Amino acid sequence: MRWNKLGLVFDPEVFTWAENTALQPTPLVLEDRIRVFLGSRDAAGVGRIGFVDLDKQDPTKVLGYSSAPVLDIGEPGCFDESGVVPSAVVADDGLVYMYYAGYQLGTKVRFSVLGGLAISHDNGLTFTRHKKTPVFERNDKETLFRVPHSVIKEGDKWRAWYGGGSQFAQGKIKTLPIYNVRYVESNTPFSFPEAGVVLLETEGEEYRIGRPFIFRRSDSEFYLFYGYSTENSPYKLGCAKSRDMKTWERIDNELGMPLSKDGWDSEMMAYPSVVELNGKVFLFYNGNDYGKQGFGLAELLEW
Repeated sequence: MRWNKLGLVFDPEVFTWAENTALQPTPLVLEDRIRVFLGSRDAAGVGRIGFVDLDKQDPTKVLGYSSAPVLDIGEPGCFDESGVVPSAVVADDGLVYMYYAGYQLGTKVRFSVLGGLAISHDNGLTFTRHKKTPVFERNDKETLFRVPHSVIKEGDKWRAWYGGGSQFAQGKIKTLPIYNVRYVESNTPFSFPEAGVVLLETEGEEYRIGRPFIFRRSDSEFYLFYGYSTENSPYKLGCAKSRDMKTWERIDNELGMPLSKDGWDSEMMAYPSVVELNGKVFLFYNGNDYGKQGFGLAELLEW
């Protein structure tokens, strides 16, 4: 693949309700714009969900942004009391289903992250939680991490690609969250079976591979974009290819999206999402320090 990096698109400094960060850009293509949901942090590092609107003809052009969070943190004691970040959006029958990562700080572990669901009746201007507990609840095989990052409705089936895991490993400075890419499906958007199947494992010194974002190029050619990390190398972007969405081959070296030599994405690239607009394919992603400066965009020039 060959990409043209279009640079930093959105700087969260314009938000009056947040301090920094435009984490995990999650696009919703509307009739007249692209509404990109993101997690933005306050001075204490607690994330809330807002959005930025981009021009469909020129997605580097900002049309507007949310004047307040569209989803705040959960109630004390709930799974999302320590922060929320968008992870997947689905438009269906006049509603927008937003799956999100809910963070809860721990004592014996640093944190846990589970998937919640909020629903909008106005194209994402406002959201209401479906319930106070996760729709991606923990289970014996996924006790700490279980968050969907791609959700697609096909017929009556809701298909989800997610990150799942149950442990931290001790690193040189801090503990490291261990998770990989998994798949599950349901007949409803409101709950999912206890455990899915593992699609992609970490390799070598990697301790995590996550944010799986699926892209269908044709009926027999599918791609999963994701990020992966080692302790000595922060997030990089990777990609896997499949003909049946069941068996996946990692082709990280073919992605063609290296770190920049300097600037906002010179140290890490993470949390990809991919959309097709007007016959062109665009990739949203975060850069250094988990998107502290915002998110950027790249255009696919060649498969």
